[in-house]
Amino acid sequence: MSTQQQGCGGGSCGCGGSKTAAPAVVAPTAMINGVPLHADAEVLAQEDLRQRAYSELLRQAAQRAGLLAVGDVPALDGLLSEAASAAIEQLLERELHLPEPDEAACRRFFEAHIARFAIGERVHARHILFAVTEGMDIAALRQRAEGLLVSLRCVDAQAFAQAAAEFSNCPSGAEGGELGWLTRDDCAPEFGAALFAQDEASAHIGVLPRLVSTRFGFHIVRVEAREPGLRQGFESVKAAIAQTLRQQAYVTALRQYLNLLAGAARIDGLALEGADSPLLQ
Repeated sequence: MSTQQQGCGGGSCGCGGSKTAAPAVVAPTAMINGVPLHADAEVLAQEDLRQRAYSELLRQAAQRAGLLAVGDVPALDGLLSEAASAAIEQLLERELHLPEPDEAACRRFFEAHIARFAIGERVHARHILFAVTEGMDIAALRQRAEGLLVSLRCVDAQAFAQAAAEFSNCPSGAEGGELGWLTRDDCAPEFGAALFAQDEASAHIGVLPRLVSTRFGFHIVRVEAREPGLRQGFESVKAAIAQTLRQQAYVTALRQYLNLLAGAARIDGLALEGADSPLLQ
């Protein structure tokens, strides 16, 4: 593989390929307060089941708040009615109280993540993937990956490439784990965070000291080179930072609200995080 190529191209390692579906499960009918989330014996991916559960929690909350007619009935395919979708939007606008980020908060974020705002930042990397598959002993897999990581911390690129050819479950293993030059946008979010979310003092060359965990498995990553890119000033990115902080606040508040709803609900056939006391101020 040429070092000008980006990612392994296999779509299975986290460097930027397509996402893989979560394992499907067959379980008794899952219900929220007695309302079924799917048809009998329907096979659903675990994440799809959780999403249906959260949607149903919100739909029922909108009914209790008087924003949705009691006669609104959810379909077993998980699709909300147009009225339910509108009512949930009204509910969240009322229940989620989000602070507007001020300039001081934006500046703190900028100083803490200054490398994130570089234009054209690139990393040349190799990796070894220990892929997670259905039914696998995850703890044992992590232990194997960590053992190899320790042995590779001080080796040269050739020895790392040999290990990739022997152990990696990514197609790039045939070429020594070569991923080429990557930008943040080329990577799955969790993989990109490990490569790029470092300031100048901690930007690492060589084998990263910890495993990188993604939805695909555990990665041992070797950074061959970095190009820092052009740093932007605060004023040019202030609006983008404010939007990022708003989104972070929204996600946190929504998670807390969903946990509160789950804690007060009768849930059958699946596990959701829940809280039995208010978390929102």
